[in-house]
Amino acid sequence: MSITDFLEKQTPENRGILLAIHESVLRADKSVTAGCDMMMGKETIQYLAAGRFKYGLSVAKNHVSLHLMPLYGVPALHAKYVKLLPAAKFQKGCINFRSLEEMPMEIVNELMDECAKVDLKALMEQFKANRGSK
Repeated sequence: MSITDFLEKQTPENRGILLAIHESVLRADKSVTAGCDMMMGKETIQYLAAGRFKYGLSVAKNHVSLHLMPLYGVPALHAKYVKLLPAAKFQKGCINFRSLEEMPMEIVNELMDECAKVDLKALMEQFKANRGSK
């Protein structure tokens, strides 16, 4: 499925949210390529850097999810945006929200700018090293 097909299947409100965030990701992070694929049983816009998952956008029954590997791997980044986005629901590596009121684009743009600076390859090597030390 193409990104256009995926967006056309969404409600008008969700389509607007997804498109705004999609454009923010592509503006901020030139290292990623975007496409659609399945993730956790849901069709998802996935953003890969050097063939590795870095970001994802998906829609559940009652919310939109923005998946961010940098958020998962950089605790300071997670802590900063939990405070800046109090209406959104944070998990380890994703943010769930129902509207752009809960996820203002000014803050999303700042978040994506910071995530784009995270070296995904180095982050993945750190994960592997930490697993080996346990």
